[in-house]
Amino acid sequence: MKLSIIILAAGLGKRMNSDLPKVLHCLADKPLLQHVIDTALTLEPETIQVVYGHGGEQVRNTLADLSVQWVEQKQQLGTGHAVAQAIPNIANDNMVLVLYGDVPLINSTTLQTLYSQKNGLNILTAKLDNPTGYGRIVRNDKNQVTSIVEEKDANDKIKSIQEINTGILATQANNLRNWLTKLDNNNSQGEYYLTDIVAMAVVDEQPIHTNTVNDNQEIMGVNNRLQLVELERYYQLQQANNLMLAGVTIRDPNRLDIRGKIQVGYDINIDINVILAGKVSLGNRVRIGSNTIIRNAEIADDVEILSNCVIEDVVIGAGCKIGPFARLRPETKLAEQVHIGNFVEIKKSKIANGSKINHLSYIGDSEIGKNVNVGAGTITCNYDGAKKHKTIIKDEVFIGSDTQLIAPITVETGATIGAGSTITKDVVADSLTLSRTEQKSIIGWQRPKKK
Repeated sequence: MKLSIIILAAGLGKRMNSDLPKVLHCLADKPLLQHVIDTALTLEPETIQVVYGHGGEQVRNTLADLSVQWVEQKQQLGTGHAVAQAIPNIANDNMVLVLYGDVPLINSTTLQTLYSQKNGLNILTAKLDNPTGYGRIVRNDKNQVTSIVEEKDANDKIKSIQEINTGILATQANNLRNWLTKLDNNNSQGEYYLTDIVAMAVVDEQPIHTNTVNDNQEIMGVNNRLQLVELERYYQLQQANNLMLAGVTIRDPNRLDIRGKIQVGYDINIDINVILAGKVSLGNRVRIGSNTIIRNAEIADDVEILSNCVIEDVVIGAGCKIGPFARLRPETKLAEQVHIGNFVEIKKSKIANGSKINHLSYIGDSEIGKNVNVGAGTITCNYDGAKKHKTIIKDEVFIGSDTQLIAPITVETGATIGAGSTITKDVVADSLTLSRTEQKSIIGWQRPKKK
């Protein structure tokens, strides 16, 4: 049986107190709705339809590159009305799975179990110590589900029930299509509740199956920023636990944030307050110091990254040592055994094996050869106010401290540049190049004094 998925994402999210639609608020740097869509895609459905609300073009535009069909719910008249907007696009013999764009952590295994029962109505439930706010699962004396009653329509007896409706359900499209036509809005909210189809299934003598989640965090929705941060911390701890089970040492799992896809080797050590974002690959025996941010990086074996570094869109070869307080910007590629020291910024540059840039330097739009030593305070002056220009430094070059290299320029193999030089022309191989004026002293000169 083919699977069709409907994701309801039309809610206004008033309690977020934000101009941003609720489903676009991020968990681990990814919109809530994208979490749900990504999970849905793992189920390989025939179609995924996202129902978005009036004024929700921002949702559609933000996630326009995802493989889904967009269906507008022009008036927010309840969950039943929302599903009804999508059902005409689904074949009668398909299984339909209904998900929610503000429930980001639902697990694909849980969903597979739910919709694998092909007949009747399949409902995902949970048992909460405090079920306030949720619709209750009402059962008869044979433990069969007879209805779902929303909190605002429930009496005290029903409110005491701890089994709640998650809203997630699966059933055949022909059943769902039939039940949706019979919905009314005779309730305190004046809305068409999707949950009312349970009573209709009972009348039609359709079997009702329930699956209860093992981890209630899976079905927790986001209605305000407090709930969002609670799910964020839960999600981050789960990510950290997975890394530790894979052999990573994490000094404090509560002070690591993972905001992307991480691939790890073994014997990795991560200190506190580290953020790993985007696609990050960590080789064997990598060590990452505290307060470091790494985004979209490929880091080879035996790399040591000291504290307070910012690394983005780079490739770092084996045995490199970075930091502390270093910044590696996009399109930087370091070969093996490269040292990048404190307060050094590298941008769009290739640095070959064994070269060292240890202190207070800016290297941009450059190619640096093997075993080059770049002294403290060196700057590649790559921008003329209109265009970027390239600096090429070949193997075995020694650059003295406080040197400015005015690009475009090439420093040939084995050259030495004296400290304090401003280099405006190409430097020949195996030479000493200086640009300092002769030192002199003016006897008797005095600094100006305040009157």
